[in-house]
Amino acid sequence: MSGLPVAAATPTLEESAAYITRSGKPTAAEVLARARTSGRPALQPRCGVGGHREMAALLLELEREGAPDLLTLTIDSHTRLRRFESAERALRTDHRTLNGYPLVTHGWQRGRELNELVAVPLEIRHGSPDPRELFATAVASGVTSFEGGGISYNLPYSKDVPLADSLAAWAEVDRTCGELARLGVVMDRELFGTLTAVLVPPSISLAVSVLEAVAAAAAGVRCVSVSYPQGGHLAQDVAALRSIPLLAARYLPPGVEVHAVLHEFMGVFPRDRGHAEELIFYGALTARLGGASKLITKTYQEAFGIPDAAANAAGLRLASVAGSPLLDFVTVDEAAVGEEQEWILRETAEIVEPVLSAPRLDSAVVTAFAAGRLDIPFSASRHARSEVIPRRDPSGAVRYHSPGRLPLSRASAERNRRLLGGPADDASGASLFAALRRDIDHFPLLFGETPEGAPAGPSPATPGKEPAP
Repeated sequence: MSGLPVAAATPTLEESAAYITRSGKPTAAEVLARARTSGRPALQPRCGVGGHREMAALLLELEREGAPDLLTLTIDSHTRLRRFESAERALRTDHRTLNGYPLVTHGWQRGRELNELVAVPLEIRHGSPDPRELFATAVASGVTSFEGGGISYNLPYSKDVPLADSLAAWAEVDRTCGELARLGVVMDRELFGTLTAVLVPPSISLAVSVLEAVAAAAAGVRCVSVSYPQGGHLAQDVAALRSIPLLAARYLPPGVEVHAVLHEFMGVFPRDRGHAEELIFYGALTARLGGASKLITKTYQEAFGIPDAAANAAGLRLASVAGSPLLDFVTVDEAAVGEEQEWILRETAEIVEPVLSAPRLDSAVVTAFAAGRLDIPFSASRHARSEVIPRRDPSGAVRYHSPGRLPLSRASAERNRRLLGGPADDASGASLFAALRRDIDHFPLLFGETPEGAPAGPSPATPGKEPAP
């Protein structure tokens, strides 16, 4: 590997904005706006490796073979946690030990090399509770989309980062986005509503995104992408995606562009290639029917680890088929979608409005999580109670088995209990833990696969995978 670049002073914000403007390259916000108008979701894969030459080759291959609308720089774990010296040591010894691209260590000049190498805009996906150095390097590199938020990039990933700290760090990022907007560069800020990715009730995902979006808009952000994790139930997922513009109209000020983004299923994937590709195509149709502006794609190698470039490109090509005008005849049960949407909007309002009514949003978020009035399931953080227990109902939709201390109304809580089956839900005598594992293994079981490492039989035991941004 070639030596590390000599550190160069980061350009001023004005210089970076001028670089982005004169490049003539479309911004992520422009690509998303065109996709929403066309009715065909923009497609974006995840990708990130440690070496610079290798990252460049990966981007080129994906652009050539998969024809994405946006490309990704997925950032390594050292950089996510601001361990820049560790990232540099890894680059000097063996870049293959890194699980993503260490942009801060490579520097903004190499970032510009990657940006200029491909025709489509780049987005940074990472998972950092404090991304200020990373964001500054990304902007200087010409990147026009940056994922994350003070809640969504803290609680699913970090064990003991205080929410007040991550919210303050992300507020700086959002204020800089406001300054960029005044300089004529609209940065797309994608909010990671995917959270812990496995069995996330739609209203939890959307509530966190609403709170982050309100904070971002107040700081000056002018383009917000709200990402949602495919749960696997068509009517529920379509309803959640269609709820995003309605929530934006209710809680955000005029002048903020809002886009719905679907992450294809991030739980346990089928191992059989045909089954995996059916799930990928199903996700792409869900995004189209839900009116998503963007789809984050998956691959047939998902069950086995990090996919290679060929599988990543194949996932893009397969997802693009769902946008064909030949599939205009595909519809969804609108009555079922309407009912789901009504309740998703109601539950989301019940969760966020007590927080939004407080004098200061940041302190209200901290207090609400400490009390359990805000919560996410399966959190890695000690700053979330993780008292919410989700389950799939008999149709496969994700419901609240227990809402914990969320301020859901009696009617909302009762509907979840009723759809899950009430006390009879555990009539088989299986433990809740085993039932949750069956719910997590929903798609392998649907296709008749026995989850890897589990004995044959009705109670497989494969844990869910940690989400990648």
